[in-house]
Amino acid sequence: MTVEFLRSGSVRDLYIDQGDLILFASDRVAVHGITLPTPIPDKGRILTSLTLWWFERLADIIPNHIISTANLPAGFSGRAIRCRLLKMVPMEFIARGYLAGSGLEEYELTGRVSGIDLPPGLVRGSKLPAPIFTLARKGEPGERDVPCDFNALVNECGIETACEIRRITLEIYRRGATYLAERGIILADTKVEFGWTSDGGIMLGDEVLTSDSSRFWLRNNWQPGVIQFALDRQFVRDWLMKIGWSGRSSPPLLPADIVAEARNRYVMSFTYITGGKW
Repeated sequence: MTVEFLRSGSVRDLYIDQGDLILFASDRVAVHGITLPTPIPDKGRILTSLTLWWFERLADIIPNHIISTANLPAGFSGRAIRCRLLKMVPMEFIARGYLAGSGLEEYELTGRVSGIDLPPGLVRGSKLPAPIFTLARKGEPGERDVPCDFNALVNECGIETACEIRRITLEIYRRGATYLAERGIILADTKVEFGWTSDGGIMLGDEVLTSDSSRFWLRNNWQPGVIQFALDRQFVRDWLMKIGWSGRSSPPLLPADIVAEARNRYVMSFTYITGGKW
């Protein structure tokens, strides 16, 4: 099979084959939009497995770009998906049920997140009164995404499509949060991406409800105001913050114990979510 390399993202490599997109998940990990030099073993396989698991369970909410997990180049099995080629909306859409990450940073500065007023007195890890829809315009490679408000999405694709994207994003969050609560996990927030099909429809793309696109916290350990026990890449972010790396210099190598624990947390997310063994 001959495939054409398209480009590399921070984690995924993209190829074109017979008009289809081949999405290959590497073991790379990115923080602050920068790919770290140390991979996390099995990460790409776990992300692919979780994405396929969730796409199947969200298909009644919105169609997705999956074509097949078969007929892939040699060595791609378990890490790659054959997908429809979409024109991606140049934004990331985040449903937030708890205050964390860039949402926390924005709230601490302004009392708002993506133009949405929030109650005073919230702290890291606080549960929001209701899930909110936030968004960010994608930055250039190596740069952070830029938060924006709902009007930016309306300007990008019109009020009707913007409202539909908001509705679907929040419904995906609610579906995921309800299921995960039964498994002892808090879905703090999750990111989704959409693309236009050739006939102008909206379709779910990229990944969904994985440990790279979501914040998963153990419910029994949840405590507002402190760093949560995270079953996602936040563990790596927290370690980098602890040693003082903020993304403004070359990223450091991850020590072996941090790599092992990061892998363990990815495996834990797979086990908690699917009920299966890795």
